[in-house]
Amino acid sequence: MVPERIVVGLGERSYPIWIGLGILDQLGVALAAASFPRKVAVVSNPTVYALYGQRIEEILTAHKFSSTAILIGDGEEFKNFSSLQQIYDALIEKGFDRSSGLLALGGGVIGDITGFAAATYLRGIPFVQVPTTLLSQVDSSVGGKTAINHPLGKNLIGAFYQPVHVHIDVETLGSLPEREFSAGLAEVVKYGVIRDDTFFEWLCAHRDRLLNQDPSALIHAVKRSCQIKADVVEVDEKESTLRAILNFGHTFGHAVETLTGYGTYRHGEAVSIGMVFASEIAMSLGLCTRQDVQAIKNLLVGFRLPVSFPAFSIEQYLQAMGRDKKVKQGVLRMVLNKGIGDCLVRDVPDPEALFAPLLNNLSEG
Repeated sequence: MVPERIVVGLGERSYPIWIGLGILDQLGVALAAASFPRKVAVVSNPTVYALYGQRIEEILTAHKFSSTAILIGDGEEFKNFSSLQQIYDALIEKGFDRSSGLLALGGGVIGDITGFAAATYLRGIPFVQVPTTLLSQVDSSVGGKTAINHPLGKNLIGAFYQPVHVHIDVETLGSLPEREFSAGLAEVVKYGVIRDDTFFEWLCAHRDRLLNQDPSALIHAVKRSCQIKADVVEVDEKESTLRAILNFGHTFGHAVETLTGYGTYRHGEAVSIGMVFASEIAMSLGLCTRQDVQAIKNLLVGFRLPVSFPAFSIEQYLQAMGRDKKVKQGVLRMVLNKGIGDCLVRDVPDPEALFAPLLNNLSEG
């Protein structure tokens, strides 16, 4: 099929996103069109590489690219400096220079760590995103946020560094475990809540088609999500103003991930919980109604996502959120929905007072 195409317009750093069903075989054409280096390191994990690695290598070879595979551990707990060091070691040992490139084949962990390696190896070499999970297709592969985790917080060490091409084949979603697929739907819901009430209503109406991975429904959901993200990134690439809205659900969600240990909750599951928390706070401030909160919860539950807060004390949550990247001059900032389809970023000078009604009935886990 002819891929759907979106361009992330960032001047000389603009790049295309190709979206379609069964378009992996067009990757070689896309890389050539992007003038991508001929020496390529494919960064992946054993699970994804077993599914798509040989096919990717054959596609690259057929289009006169030479490739080397670098495999790191599978899971959020491997998005760390040790795995990054492993990538650097392999690149140095195999003689990769500035006329080389990296290809991220996998989900958000692979995309984030590969992008950060590309941003920092020899002070920057090109990279391409080939996301194979729904979450990475609709969110982390687009926009140039790259990072690794630190034991004290998620994504604290990273860089803004844009890919030169994003290649999204929704056919790869068929190999995802059900839980992983549902986790990706959380980020799709996010876009509807913060930016597009019509899209939110479309998600409610087409829930079953999406859960059954109907190709046309998937392509529409992925394309609309990527377009919303591209529109925001074009205005605010480095999150000084507008881009912060993309963190809806992430402040509390990251705290959930930190407190439970990376890997207990999928990122999308934590964001789902975080969106419910944020919408409850928004309701308490008069920004949305109880019906809005319930509509958000109903859609998330319909997509098989968690919506209840893990049992930690308010002190534990506040400490974890205090390390959030959105803390500015010691003041926590939260993205809060205004009804459904709009949002704002608000300083929370006294989070304990605001959060207490929601969290005080929780006990330590």
